[in-house]
Amino acid sequence: MTLAVGQGDADFTAVHWEPLQNSYFDKAGGTDTMTRLGSLVAGAGQGYLVDKATAEKYGIKNVEQLKDPAIAKIFDTDGDGKADLAGCPPGWGCEKVIEHQMDAYDLRKTVTHNQGQFMVMAADVVSRFKAGEPVLYYTYTPLWVSQVLRPGKEVEWLEVPFTALPDDAKDNTSLPDGRNVGFSVNNIRIIANNKFLEANPIAKRWFELVTVPIEEVNKENLQINDGEKSAKDIRGHAETWIAANQAQFDGWIEEARAAK
Repeated sequence: MTLAVGQGDADFTAVHWEPLQNSYFDKAGGTDTMTRLGSLVAGAGQGYLVDKATAEKYGIKNVEQLKDPAIAKIFDTDGDGKADLAGCPPGWGCEKVIEHQMDAYDLRKTVTHNQGQFMVMAADVVSRFKAGEPVLYYTYTPLWVSQVLRPGKEVEWLEVPFTALPDDAKDNTSLPDGRNVGFSVNNIRIIANNKFLEANPIAKRWFELVTVPIEEVNKENLQINDGEKSAKDIRGHAETWIAANQAQFDGWIEEARAAK
């Protein structure tokens, strides 16, 4: 979608992760052809998690502990003795971080980074958790997974020994409580083609204003995963949220219209 917006084949997309997808933005034309607008969802997190029961039983707090073959074997799902990490599909951006960290934290010998279809892997993680099996996985928020496997409740974030990001990036990788989880804290922003914005100042101002709490996106994403995924269902989710936040929504509309 970033490339499509940069080339003018699409007017905008509302799922640009900054800074995770900055390189995609730059390669697709950057600010010469596109503009980043607003923060549709602020504070989107990512990282590695394990089920709370296993973490407490074996004292697992840091991904570096997976270098220990005995610890890694706990999360072996295919019998090869290595931990199986439900990771990130190619092309998403997060796979570059995981692959970089596999080397930086010396995990190649004891951990396999699985890169299948993300939602299939996520469903498998939930199924194995419900069956009482240990789970080790990467995820991001907002996403339904964190409504089912709640950090601090059913699962725990793993810390990293030090920040290691591709291209030696110095982004913030810490949770609000100070734990370093190794992935940049992102804002999900809207990017729009510059020509579209020039022709549509009302849309531009709207994009700058609209924001949705990450917890609300998690909840709606779970509704989709539970089967409410038709266009009618999704519009209904949006209308329900708007009705619950009508005054704020009406304020955004009024201010956006004034931009004309």
